[in-house]
Amino acid sequence: MRRFKITEQENDFFRLCGSEREHLVRVLRLKAGDEVVGFDNTGTEYRGVITDIEENSVTCRICGSSQPAVEAGTAVYLVVGLAKGEKMDWIIQKGTELGMAGLIPLRAKRSVLQLTDAKARERGVRWQRIAAEAAKQCERVREPEIFPACDWENVGSKLPAGTRWLIPYEEEKERRLTDTLAGMGAYGPIAVLIGPEGGFEPSEAAFAQRELGAVSVSLGPRILKTDTAAVAALTMVLAYFGDLG
Repeated sequence: MRRFKITEQENDFFRLCGSEREHLVRVLRLKAGDEVVGFDNTGTEYRGVITDIEENSVTCRICGSSQPAVEAGTAVYLVVGLAKGEKMDWIIQKGTELGMAGLIPLRAKRSVLQLTDAKARERGVRWQRIAAEAAKQCERVREPEIFPACDWENVGSKLPAGTRWLIPYEEEKERRLTDTLAGMGAYGPIAVLIGPEGGFEPSEAAFAQRELGAVSVSLGPRILKTDTAAVAALTMVLAYFGDLG
């Protein structure tokens, strides 16, 4: 059954507008009487039947609702140094499928990709759209939030107080991620800092440890690319706390 993000809900009906309406009508060519699933980013999904297709909206009558256990029990955020090419797109898509709670694009010193404020806003819209499409594809009921690109000085304020920070760092030789997770509970959010091409500079790792309380960890003996490290770290954290595998 086709899934859509609900635009408006009122009593026993929900409406789809904008790109959701266009996809339903022009791409999928659904008609009145067809069944769909709508989700509202609160954890609930609704079974609906299309009743009216209008110029700017599609109205669906709600036939039932549920709260499927598809979201991760531990909120894990990725904070990723801006990476070139399609790496950010890929990280967002796969991170959404795996269950990340959100992603913060970070302006790191070694980031090849440099974005003006206008370009960052444009990319942000695109990245949120990628997350939305991936959330529908993997049948999540909450799409992860893609935050605006930010600098080191602002990154700590983006997530709730009490967030535990981890920084996989190639210079860390002793403390492994799995050992660190063994000393952490599943309560509260976890943020994983991933470096751009070339990794974090020592001063950035020091800032993360000093200002964010980040624990420096190793992902293993091999050097991983940005996109590989992001997906590997996310998978390891979610698997450790029982969400995967």
